[in-house]
Amino acid sequence: MGLVQCLGAALVLVLGLSSGQRVVTVQKGLLYRVRGSHVTLWCRVSGYQGPAEQNFQWSIYLPSAPEREVQIVSTADPSFPYAIYTQRVRSREIYVERLQGDAARLHITELQDRDAGEYECHTPTTDERYFGSYSAKTNLSVIADTLSVSMQPQALTRVEGDAVELTCEVSKSTTQHTHLSVGWYCLQGAGDSPAKEILTLSKDFVLRPGASYVQRFLTGDVRLDKVGNTTYKLSIRGVKPSDQGQLYCEAAEWIEDPDETWKDISRKQTEKTSLIVTSPDKNLHVTIAAAESSLSEGDTLQLNCCVRAQNSRGRQFQVIWLLNSTEVARVDPSGVLIWKKEYEERATLRQLQAFKQSDTVYVFTVYEVRLTDEGTYSYSISEVEKAPGDVRSIQTKLSSDLKVNVKPIESCMHLSMSTSTAQIMAGDTLIFLCKVQGTTNPLSVRWWHLQQHQGPPALVATMERDGSLTLGSAYQDRGAQGSIRLEKADSSTFTLVIANASSASDGGSYRCEVVEWSQGKSWTQAEETAVTVSPLDVGLHAVLISRTATVKYAQSFELFCQLSASYALEQVPVSVMWQFQPSRPTRDYQELVRVLPDGTVAWGTAQPHFLKKTQLTKAASSSRLLIHGATVDDEGTYRCEVGVWSRSSPPRGQPAAAVRSNAVGIKVTLPESKLQVATKESSVEIAGGADATIECRIMFAQKTAQLAITWYFLPSSPADAIPLQIVRANYSNILEYGAEFSSLMQRSRFQSQRVSGDVFWLQILSANHGDEGGYYCVVEEWLWLADGWYKLGVGESGRTTLELKISESELDVGKTNHSISVREGAEATVGCLLQGVRPPASRVSAVWFHGEDRAGARPLLRLHRDGTVEYVQESLAGRLHLRRPAAGDFSLTLRSVEESDTGVYYCQVQEWQQDSKGEAWALQASALSGYTRLTTLPPESTVFSRICSSPPLLNFILYLPLVLILLLAIAGFYWYLKFRRVRKDDIKDDQLVELQRTEDIKQT
Repeated sequence: MGLVQCLGAALVLVLGLSSGQRVVTVQKGLLYRVRGSHVTLWCRVSGYQGPAEQNFQWSIYLPSAPEREVQIVSTADPSFPYAIYTQRVRSREIYVERLQGDAARLHITELQDRDAGEYECHTPTTDERYFGSYSAKTNLSVIADTLSVSMQPQALTRVEGDAVELTCEVSKSTTQHTHLSVGWYCLQGAGDSPAKEILTLSKDFVLRPGASYVQRFLTGDVRLDKVGNTTYKLSIRGVKPSDQGQLYCEAAEWIEDPDETWKDISRKQTEKTSLIVTSPDKNLHVTIAAAESSLSEGDTLQLNCCVRAQNSRGRQFQVIWLLNSTEVARVDPSGVLIWKKEYEERATLRQLQAFKQSDTVYVFTVYEVRLTDEGTYSYSISEVEKAPGDVRSIQTKLSSDLKVNVKPIESCMHLSMSTSTAQIMAGDTLIFLCKVQGTTNPLSVRWWHLQQHQGPPALVATMERDGSLTLGSAYQDRGAQGSIRLEKADSSTFTLVIANASSASDGGSYRCEVVEWSQGKSWTQAEETAVTVSPLDVGLHAVLISRTATVKYAQSFELFCQLSASYALEQVPVSVMWQFQPSRPTRDYQELVRVLPDGTVAWGTAQPHFLKKTQLTKAASSSRLLIHGATVDDEGTYRCEVGVWSRSSPPRGQPAAAVRSNAVGIKVTLPESKLQVATKESSVEIAGGADATIECRIMFAQKTAQLAITWYFLPSSPADAIPLQIVRANYSNILEYGAEFSSLMQRSRFQSQRVSGDVFWLQILSANHGDEGGYYCVVEEWLWLADGWYKLGVGESGRTTLELKISESELDVGKTNHSISVREGAEATVGCLLQGVRPPASRVSAVWFHGEDRAGARPLLRLHRDGTVEYVQESLAGRLHLRRPAAGDFSLTLRSVEESDTGVYYCQVQEWQQDSKGEAWALQASALSGYTRLTTLPPESTVFSRICSSPPLLNFILYLPLVLILLLAIAGFYWYLKFRRVRKDDIKDDQLVELQRTEDIKQT
């Protein structure tokens, strides 16, 4: 009992869990649907939480990219579709129909081939947690619509009680297993009234009559028989007025879906047949019908006049055909046809015809309809009886009007022009094909040649409708030589052949102009195509290839020159020239060797060393250059030049066309280096001021090689310090010092020497605090090959760390750190004071250091024990001054402080004593002072500095005096001119007074 209870509880638990699980279901696939049909796919969701109205998103996985999702449409997000579906969704060609809150249907109104793929229906979650399935997939395959339904349209008139038979052709060629259904329908009335079902053969091969035809089907009056593989016949015995209308056949193709339901994937209808059922009475009932009332000029118009009357065989009728109420022709009771005068000529030409087809049917036919034949047709029928000496009309009936429209004739001609010789070489044959489709009317053709920038088109040839040929004036001579041919393969295919084409005159575009003739009218269409008659250099290519671009020294290598052209190279004379440019070019490419078309080989003189070690071969479309024993002289760039001569002339002089290949570089690698340098790390500890020796040992090197060695120094700080080159001794033992060690003092202290064939030493004389750090060597192996020295390899040694062990017990140097600030241009003094009394026989030396910090400081100047001062940078000699070195004060004064002087300064003081023999000096003690941090400040601002720092103010002060002086000069000159004018006026007045006095005296 306990087990049963446990199982029950588990079942309840499972059911409870599953009740809250989301499940999305979609229409089961694979589904087959035909191209162009309206397709629907349904999707449902259950077990969800949240609102009753769920959203649906449709995507597709295309066969070309089955892993990539392409979004189609969403009920929630208008921007969901990808670009290829956006327009179709906006135009409602693709949309989602919501069936209910949790069900929707995807509609594709016009299925396309690209719609085939795997469709996925996804429902965005509204649940509190993810549980279940949120999407489902189905596959859709798009197949061709092969269903065909046809029936000959007719206009039938039957008396009530007559029989009617109609046949319908139905076929399909679908590769999938499908069924057909065929049904007959009758459309009565106008507008959108539904058609009435007559009888249908269902997909299950069951005959199903329409609701109004059940009884007649059971009595056998309505039948549907399959009388052939594709032919279905409807038989109605004893037609009734209710059968009157437009009859048509409808067929549908059905396929069984994976869910075992049948779906009609294609449905088509035939054209309609008009059925008129007349009543059996004494009155005349007339109808007029046409197989087609909308015609084009040149078509055939057939009007059928149907007379429905009882016992029509024993009665006599006269029929008059009317156009726009005007008589055209009549058929008298004896059957004699009488045309109106204006129609007699056309009737004689058999363009008009009227006759009595049967006792109840009269036919009026117009062949090659004209525009003047458009209008309203009707007919009048009169029943007559013979009276003595006369014919008496008993009754007359006028048919209804039938409007006939005649459209102007239009050409259906379609012209296409092609050529198989769009690209040819000079001397080949041009062939053009002009094909006409869509017409059986007589045709004439003209061929034109259009050369670019050479005036109007030139007529090549003409073929008239009767087949006569005419050549253009510019082509008559070539036609006489047989170079121009115009052919007509059939009634609609024309060919133009131009032999021995010239690249100068026959290139360009050619036009085929075809004229269609019909009923005195003509239509012209033209097509053009361009051809290129190329000289021999067109399409000529040369490609140079090598199996390897890097060749070992003394190894052989080969180059291939591949030739190609748009024509067969075997048919033309070809030459090949090989060229070479050394890796260190001093001039253009030099000719190595040339192979002439007759096989003659001519060697160039610029590189004679190739002659004895080069092998050359030549084929029709390739050439091979094999070079043995590669040396450095063979390193460089190679290329080949191909020349082609005309087939019509011997290969003399320059080729008719030439082309150069791509360049191929060949690099010759030197023998492999086996240089080995000792890489073991070591350290050297010496007393301050003593000499140090750094060793660089060669473990292995080629005996014939020369060695170059470069010594490097790596300061102990900062951590990212860059190695400094000390000295380099090249393979000729020429020394070259680095920039940091190029001073005379440094060159005298750092010396490189070769102790033995495999050992090099770097000697450091009088090592000081600034020399502490790492030292290593870089060794280069050089070998002389043919024309110079070549570096084979490089090796780097391990680092040797130099440390100074100095006793500071007997020297007392100030250890206090200071910071000072000095303006630019002023003086600054940094202190270094040695305290205490020193023995008279001792000597003291000092070194000042400067840097951004103490760890990275470099020597600034040295005071040797003999009292001489050495400046590391000669440019600072005028700005650095030691105060009183003899009194133990080694303070350093910096004159004209600059911004670059900012940093840390400190000194190292060393005490020396001679040995007992009085020969060598030994370092007794050494001490480092505290550091002084110097900060530079901008110079103090003054009136003059402000003026100089302001260009406008400076210009004002400079030019103001000049302006004032100029104004004063102008004023002075003005007053000078004014004074002279006043003085002249005074002189003139005095002269006039004097003259007056003289006149007075004379008069007296």
